[in-house]
Amino acid sequence: MSLLHIRPCAKNGNAAVDHRINADAAGAAAFTNPANPANAAQPGNAINPVSTVQRPATSAAIIETHGINRIFETGETFTHVLKGVSLSVRKGEFLAIMGPSGSGKSTLMNTLGLLDRPSSGSYRLCGMDVHDLSDDERSDLRGRLIGFVFQSFNLLPRTSVLRNVMLPLAYSDCPVRQREARAIEALRSVALSPMLFDRKTNELSGGQMQRVAIARALVRNPPLILGDEPTGNLDSKTGEAVMRTFERLRDAGKTIVLITHSPEVAARADRCLHMRDGVLREGMYR
Repeated sequence: MSLLHIRPCAKNGNAAVDHRINADAAGAAAFTNPANPANAAQPGNAINPVSTVQRPATSAAIIETHGINRIFETGETFTHVLKGVSLSVRKGEFLAIMGPSGSGKSTLMNTLGLLDRPSSGSYRLCGMDVHDLSDDERSDLRGRLIGFVFQSFNLLPRTSVLRNVMLPLAYSDCPVRQREARAIEALRSVALSPMLFDRKTNELSGGQMQRVAIARALVRNPPLILGDEPTGNLDSKTGEAVMRTFERLRDAGKTIVLITHSPEVAARADRCLHMRDGVLREGMYR
């Protein structure tokens, strides 16, 4: 059975989720339902650079930000990290964001991943305005709609591969056997050998660890994958294998947003945006 069709586990009954989160179920389903006309594949169109980064409306937008600003205050010092970022990412798109260190890429990723709140501006995720959500509501939405992949893998080193991938399901009501089945399916989707499932992650190569990290991001079947330099610690051959994994996920309907310093990685995406001094600028579509 494909990972994309695994039935979601029930949420923990103790989670406090109001009608705004519940109302998201129908909206989020639209991003995985092939019967939705908006999800049909459409030919991409090249456009000229514009001040706000908008993708042509060929399918439903999974990410929409308008005028996002992020200002950090330290004593009497104010640092304006994100400056009026407007961005639209359609369902099934593979987007790369490039830029020098300190340009605001990670702050933007944290904002898109609901790990940080903008100082001003609006953000809609899967059609839902997240501005007024509580921390608990944002955490619930993040767990169901977003998978994260990091440069440093962020795996538990003395824990088995299988247990690492099962970790995001720890607070669900899934029986243990169902958690294991979902984790195994996720690991198979990234082409990791079953011989490694019981091995501790600190015994793996860098490429194997990154595949485990991707499987962990997929285990709850989120529509959106966010990656922060996912090939940054890998050699070119291993990085190529990881990029092929991301391309397969895109082809299976996942939306992928990657931060990268690598022009080679960015060239594999459907489009590449450039960030400098907190400003996101449009590039040409592939």
